[in-house]
Amino acid sequence: MGGTVPPESPGIVARVTIDSAPFPVTLRWAVRLLWAEAAVVGLIAVWLIWADLTATTTDLLSALLVTVFAIGAAVVLWALGRALLRLQAGARAPAIVLQLMLLPIGWFMIQAGLAWLGVPLMALGLGVGWLLVSPPTTRALGFE
Repeated sequence: MGGTVPPESPGIVARVTIDSAPFPVTLRWAVRLLWAEAAVVGLIAVWLIWADLTATTTDLLSALLVTVFAIGAAVVLWALGRALLRLQAGARAPAIVLQLMLLPIGWFMIQAGLAWLGVPLMALGLGVGWLLVSPPTTRALGFE
């Protein structure tokens, strides 16, 4: 069959162009920030494990519960970022809820005199939440 169709001819099928940006920048940044949050919470979990092992006196059950909660939070943040990377729409709502949970945490940090940490934490929660509900992200996840 070689040479039967001229190279400049499109043949019977028209050329198909693939959209080069089906994955919006807003969603890409939301995933990156979710993974950054997962990494930070993971580092906190590692520190908690070290603190649990080196503490002289502790309430073992409470220490283990806090450590397991931190590990679970890191895993959930990472998994939600991965699901959003695969354009799974069901991951958006839990990710938004976790971002909204940063607001009261940041508020209580401000009240405790840690405004240098509370304000950026609240801004992070609002920023990632906005990225997750922005129109490009909404379209990419099939909500429009």
